[in-house]
Amino acid sequence: MPHNSVSPLYATAELQAHEHRTKHAFVDAASSAQNAAEIALKAGDSDSWWNMTFVQAENLLDAEDFDECADLAASLVNGPRATTERHAQARTFILLAKARQGAGLLEQAADAARMAAGLLEGDPDVETNVKARQALIAALADSGRLEEAWAESLMLADVISAEVDDQLLGKGYWVIGNVAFLCNKVQEGLHYHELAAATFSPARNLDIWAKFNKASAAMRLAADVADADTLRCIERAELATDVIGGTANDYLLMRLNRGHWNFLAGDPKAAIELLEGVCADADKPLPQILGEACLLLGRSHAAMGNRSSAREHLLKSADHFEMAGAQQRADQAREFPTAVS
Repeated sequence: MPHNSVSPLYATAELQAHEHRTKHAFVDAASSAQNAAEIALKAGDSDSWWNMTFVQAENLLDAEDFDECADLAASLVNGPRATTERHAQARTFILLAKARQGAGLLEQAADAARMAAGLLEGDPDVETNVKARQALIAALADSGRLEEAWAESLMLADVISAEVDDQLLGKGYWVIGNVAFLCNKVQEGLHYHELAAATFSPARNLDIWAKFNKASAAMRLAADVADADTLRCIERAELATDVIGGTANDYLLMRLNRGHWNFLAGDPKAAIELLEGVCADADKPLPQILGEACLLLGRSHAAMGNRSSAREHLLKSADHFEMAGAQQRADQAREFPTAVS
């Protein structure tokens, strides 16, 4: 079935998927995309089926349904109707990497991102190349493989250029800055995050603006940078998310940032009140988030002189990091109890 003669049912479902996505109704967008894909499959239009299944997977990722997204993405590159087109394969491996990272499967995320980067080696498509390297760096950094992540970051810095869209350029600087912070290269981290901030605009994309400020605050706090700029990042993220809404993990991360800010500001009691809520959240946060929250909660209890509670939460933190595949962070968490015993 040629694309220019698609059925009205398919066209309606496709339009609904895009409209829902524009409104950030990602679950509804995924459902409409699935409907469109099924209509295309019944009509024998495999190209439209593939495209709409990819759209379905994208929306599942944004809805934080990581397992379902990963299953769909894997089927698009390995299933019976998998594409052989290199760029489509690379885009799907990037999606798979993000889903695996979201699910806390960091080694698998890095493997998928490497597949994407390998498919694009020597390719003039700068934009997709940048996205592949971003996914790889994020997975390596989360799993504690910081030397590899920094080497990839330097390669990414060489790849990004004025040819890249401002939003993508900003995301490139953002991920490089993240790795710099994790490698204790604080000045480089601040530099790259300042470059990223200059490319983002709340008027153009308030969602990206909110996510960047939330993430930048987290990185600054992890580097013990508790200055006025860090507080502004926290407040911008909170205000923007109040306007556009956010996922459960968005709100948890903002509470984590506030708790971290209170801890560094010398108010461990206020930090404990916030962080206990994150650790006990009924929505079951990702293991990376739980690891960070329990680590901070343990440190806050230690600052209050509650040694037994401190050790308990620090050991829980190590378990969560191990579950996520972040062995280096797990080792760091296990070092703290010896300091408070």
